[in-house]
Parts: sequence; C-alpha cells; structure tokens
Amino acid sequence: MLTPPSRAARAGRIARLRASLPTTPRGRDSGRVAVRRRMWSLTAGGLVLTTVAACGAPLPKPEPGQSPAAYSGLEVGEDRIEYAIGKVTDIVEDELEKSGVPGASVAVVHGGEVVLAEGFGVRNTETGEAVDAQTVFPLASLSTPVSATVVAAESARGEVSWDTPVREYLPWFELSDPRASEQVTVGDMFAHRSGLPEQAGGDLEDLGYDRPAILHGLRHLPLEQFRTSYAYTDFGLSAGAQAVATAAGAPWDELSRELIFEPLGMSESSYSYDELVDRGNRAVGHVRATDSDTGSGEAGEDSRSGSGSEPDSGPGSQAGWVPADPARDPDTQAPAGGLSSTAADMARWMTMVLADGAGPAGQQVVPPEALRQALTPQVVSSPPQSGADRTGSYGYGFDIGTSSSGRVQWSHSGAFTQGAATAMLMMPDLDLGIVTLTNAAPIGVPETINARFADYAQYGDPAQPWGELFATEFAPLRAGIGDLVSARRPVSPAAAPPVEDLLGVYRNAYFGDVEVREARGSGDTAEDGREDDDAAVAGSTDTGAAAGTGLVLAVGPDRQAWRLEHWDGATFAISPEGETWPPGSRGSVTFNGDTMAVDLLDGDGMGTFTRVED
Repeated sequence: MLTPPSRAARAGRIARLRASLPTTPRGRDSGRVAVRRRMWSLTAGGLVLTTVAACGAPLPKPEPGQSPAAYSGLEVGEDRIEYAIGKVTDIVEDELEKSGVPGASVAVVHGGEVVLAEGFGVRNTETGEAVDAQTVFPLASLSTPVSATVVAAESARGEVSWDTPVREYLPWFELSDPRASEQVTVGDMFAHRSGLPEQAGGDLEDLGYDRPAILHGLRHLPLEQFRTSYAYTDFGLSAGAQAVATAAGAPWDELSRELIFEPLGMSESSYSYDELVDRGNRAVGHVRATDSDTGSGEAGEDSRSGSGSEPDSGPGSQAGWVPADPARDPDTQAPAGGLSSTAADMARWMTMVLADGAGPAGQQVVPPEALRQALTPQVVSSPPQSGADRTGSYGYGFDIGTSSSGRVQWSHSGAFTQGAATAMLMMPDLDLGIVTLTNAAPIGVPETINARFADYAQYGDPAQPWGELFATEFAPLRAGIGDLVSARRPVSPAAAPPVEDLLGVYRNAYFGDVEVREARGSGDTAEDGREDDDAAVAGSTDTGAAAGTGLVLAVGPDRQAWRLEHWDGATFAISPEGETWPPGSRGSVTFNGDTMAVDLLDGDGMGTFTRVED
C-alpha cells in the first residue's frame, strides 16, 4: 500500500523548495567549479606547462572597492544580461505551452529600470480575456517579502523594530511556552523561528475561523526549539505584522498603502480581497479539471512530470484547467498571503529593494539598515543534505541563498492550491530581478521560468532541467493526505456502533466544538436554519451501503458538514478539501467511548476530541 506524504514530509519539501531549489536542487549541483587543469602546449622553445581556467578564460578581476565576499569567479557582462532578457518571452511561452497554465505576467528589472513587463495567455479560460502587465494576480506567500518591507519602513518612525516583542503591542498573545511568549519578537515571526509547527493555524483557517480566533489558538500548539528551528507559518508572521500595525495605529492594508504602495506608485496593489475582486483586469485562479469536468482524471497534467493522464487536446492544453470554485479568500492571513498585485507594480518594488530602499525619485522609502537586516540570514531554512550542498537560509520574509556561480540570491514563492503560483528572484550583484505571476495551482511553472532566466543571465545557457526538477518536487504537494488515502475499504467491515452512541458535541482546546449529527436534508432544517444538501457536504459523493449511515461531522464556526462514511467498526472516513487537505485526501474518524480521534485534524497532535456532557 502506498503511504501518503506526511505533513512533516510535505513541510520538508516546502522548505527545500523555498530555500534550495531556486538556487540548486539537492544532489544536482549546477555550479561549474573552476577546476584548474594542466595543459601542455608546444612552442618553439619546447614543451611549456601552463595553467588556465577550465573554460579557457582568465578569472575576472575584482571591481575597485569590491568586497571579497561579493566576488564571483564567473564574469557576467551586460551583453549576457541583455541576451537573457531577450529570452524571457520564449521561456514563458514554452513553459505555458508545456504545462497548459492559462496565464502569466512577468517583469524584469535591471540597473534601476523596468526592462520588461509583459502578459501571456488568458486571465480566465471561460472568457479568454488576455493577460497583460497590469493584470492583478493574488500573490499568496509572495506577500511575505513585501510585508517585510512594510515593517522595515515602519521602523523608521521609532516605535517598532525587528527586535520588538510581539506582546508589547499584543499583550494577549501566547505560545505554549511562557518563556517564548514573553520573548518572541516581530523578527522571530518574520523569520519563522518561533517554534510553531509548519503552517500552524492553517487548518483553523480552512474551517472558517477568523484571524483573532486563529492567533488565540496558536497557544495550544506544541513548539519546536525557539529561535533554532525553522517552520514556515503564515499566522505566526501575521501575528508579527498585526503587532506592527497596532503600534502604528492603522490597519495593515492602510499601513502598507501609506508606506510602500503610494511612494512607489503601486496603484494596483492591495492586501484586501474585496479590492482584488473589484478589479476589472483581474486574473482568475484555476485548478486541475476533475473527472466530472473532463472525464479523464488529472486532465492537463504537466507533460514534464510523467504522471497523470493526458486530455484529448494534449498535455499542455488549457482545457485541463478550470476556474477555482470557490475562489481563495486569504484575508485572514493577509500580511502573509493576502497581497494582490501586478507584474508592473512588483517590478517597482523589486527596483526599490535592489536600490537599498530608495524610491523612484531617490527618496528613502525603506531605511537601508532595516532592509539589510531583512536580507540577512536569520535562520537555516534548508540544511545541507551532504557536505557539498549549499545551505538555504531565511531572513525576515526573504529566502536567501547562493547561486551556483557564487552570487547571493533573494527569492520567494507563493502558492494556493485553489489557483495561484508566483515567484520572484533577485540577484543584487547583477542589479537584476524577475517576478512571475501565474493563475493556476502550483506545479513549479513560475519557479522554472525564473530559474531558466537566471541561468541565461549567468551562463548564457540552461544549467539544469528546471521544469522536470520543480515538477517532481511540487507533485507531492498536490497529493491527497490522510491515513486512509491509499487504503481499501474492508470487504466485510464490522458493524458500526448504534448511531445514538455517536451523536453529540465533542470538544478540544484548539479546534473548539465539533458535532456528530445526522445529515439534514431538504425540509429537515435545524434551529440554526442550515440544511445539509449534497452539494454542501464534503465527501457526499461517496456511495455504497456503508455510506448510508447519514452522519456528518460538523466543524468550524459555520459548522461545515463532512460526510462520515462508515469504514470498519467504530471507524469512519472523511474526505474534506481545502488548502490543508488537497483533493483526494481521506482520513479516519475513530470513536472510543466518549473520545473521537480525527486523523486529518491531527497534524500537530490536536486531533482528539472529548464528548461534552449534555
């Protein structure tokens, strides 16, 4: 039986993707070490021993005043950068054709200028409206480095810094360790080194809880080592951002507009989902078409991944992608994942970052020192798997690595399984940056585009098969999770307990109250006015005799109904979908007296509930 990837395994892959692959994949070093070799040449005076670089060219001389720490043994001239810029259109069109991703918008900055800003494909496969450089995309976690510059800009007022304790402005905030609660800073949260588990609070968001409830809930989660462990968490970062906004006396979206968007002319950027929805030139998120949409399973599978079935129209067809329904509303985690923007706006932002915080008119938008701290490694995010591997690090909101040519890289990716994949990469030594925004679920396309561009800029040729590498690494992130995802229902299951022995309200400190009840059909409306029609019940497509129990697990503040499919004895199965639970997820719900264990809610050990007495 195949074992689905655990949450920890998935977290490890995410960490490696964020910090390592944009630089170099594990065990696939793309660097060409300047191995010197002996070469014999015949001259009139006889055999002469000479020493030259392996490529036959002398090493570049350091620039006057250049720090040895900034030196690269590979010289990159303006002609090579111009060549790379000229390849962008071909790269993007090639990747969209191979993957079928509906649309992309790309911008490149160099030498303080926007040298390319272009749209490709369509905003919506149902309307065919074209993408351009002004098309607004949800950025997902690419919001994080932009938020880091908001914090750095606010630090100029003297109220907060990266070292400000979160509880100085959010006195109610707690972690499960009282010492960490007192000491955790804004910087700790932006470096993801608070000890919180990977994507802490994401499950509460999927259940419909608001940000205050989620931030309060973080106190119940177990912690890894404080300040020595790395685990990416949107809501830890959001807590740090909320502390900064509270200190500034302004909501986060207003603060970011005042400090970053208006000074840089980023007129189409916002941390408000309502503002995104109101944009006329807006990209719609897309997901893989399901069996019911295409009749062919994982339609439109990227041909590079070597998995999934191919649609009749070919492996790169846009027919494999359909608009996400429902669309992703990330307002709850806005500082970490709620930014929407355009390639043109993000180009202005990258230009500011590469200029040490200076704006278009030379004004200082972000203090250089606070920005430099954000761009300094604060924690190891991707430890080396062998002695030859480069280490991936994380600053305050930025992935920080070293390219195979020995150059510092700043990067970040963003992804929503409900239809967004974004990435940016900057190389300060070359004063060069690229941002790629796409409107489809993450399969590695924006990262591939950026990595291919970086190869052309550094070497003049691709150094790695990036599309294949990223497709392989992203594939498990789309796989269903849960202890029953690959299991077969017993042919002769033991009988389920009497329904009346299972009904009731169950509780734990983190998830609050959930309820096991009989499904409410049309005409059977409860006092709260809710009905459980098939379309509203997660997992309601399950059929067979065991599914006839008619029980649901009602979760979250809005009591989302998850169909309880009988499995064996006191064990049932649920199949919810969301950012936390990709399509195909299936986990057990096991009853034992007055306790209930829910596998898909047990990622952080919080999946056991106790029945509440009437």
